Amino acid sequence: MPRGRSTFTKRQKEQARQQKQRDKNERKTQRKDEKPEGGVVDEAEEMREMRELAEAQAALFRIDGDDEPSSIELSIPQGTKAIDR
Repeated sequence: MPRGRSTFTKRQKEQARQQKQRDKNERKTQRKDEKPEGGVVDEAEEMREMRELAEAQAALFRIDGDDEPSSIELSIPQGTKAIDR
């Protein structure tokens, strides 16, 4: 019994899908192999980045890094109690 046109088209389409899947898995494997093991970040680099972020925050709040109190003081309530009737 001869196969119809739609069967041939379906088979070609399925073969193309499988090939795409193989190519995708191959690319995924290549990326995984190229990636550094464990994703270890140099500690010195990490400390430098943290220091830069701290300096940026200090500049944002205009803190000189001294232990002196800032001119801006937060108002913190000492205690809050429920209001009695």
